[in-house]
Amino acid sequence: MNYQQGEIIKPQYVVEKIYELTKGEAIITTEVGQNQMWTAQYYHFIKPRTLLTSGGLGTMGYGFPAAMGAQVAYPDKLVIDIAGDGSFQMNSQELATVVQYQLPVKVAILNNGYLGMVRQWQEFFYGKRYATVSLEGISPDFVKLAEAYGAVGLRATKPEEVVPILQQAISSKKPVIIDFVVDPEENVYPMVPAGEPLNQMRLI
Repeated sequence: MNYQQGEIIKPQYVVEKIYELTKGEAIITTEVGQNQMWTAQYYHFIKPRTLLTSGGLGTMGYGFPAAMGAQVAYPDKLVIDIAGDGSFQMNSQELATVVQYQLPVKVAILNNGYLGMVRQWQEFFYGKRYATVSLEGISPDFVKLAEAYGAVGLRATKPEEVVPILQQAISSKKPVIIDFVVDPEENVYPMVPAGEPLNQMRLI
């Protein structure tokens, strides 16, 4: 697996940098979709019981509450929810909970402006006839949303901003929402078409 990091932030790059900065010591939760798969591929887990994910159940909104629970159970551990901009909005109101109980959960939103996994399927199998997958112009400003609840809101729009923003988030004792503005049409591989055998997986 590889990718080319250019002028636009690649989501894989964000996940890699999270791993490098945490040295694999964090508890990682995920939402559902591309963010979930990139996390599994590019965060090289070195310890058991450090990945909380809903697997193939498709439970959008799982990651943030899971991160809250992990932080309560392990108050001294770094807990990071790697999220998509669609999935995070399923439970974004729980910002009230993490602020109220002073849970220093970090949420890294891979913001591509889409319901990314569904968009990818529509690209591959429906000729890019996108339907009800674009979140452009209808998602909140995640930085302002975090600040409205009393959490810390950060944003990175360039690759060179990723590491400093992550370092700032990790060093904070407060809940932090990081809005990583990533390549809107980056795809995750490998991908197995519905009903097809594994030897028909798409690798590019």
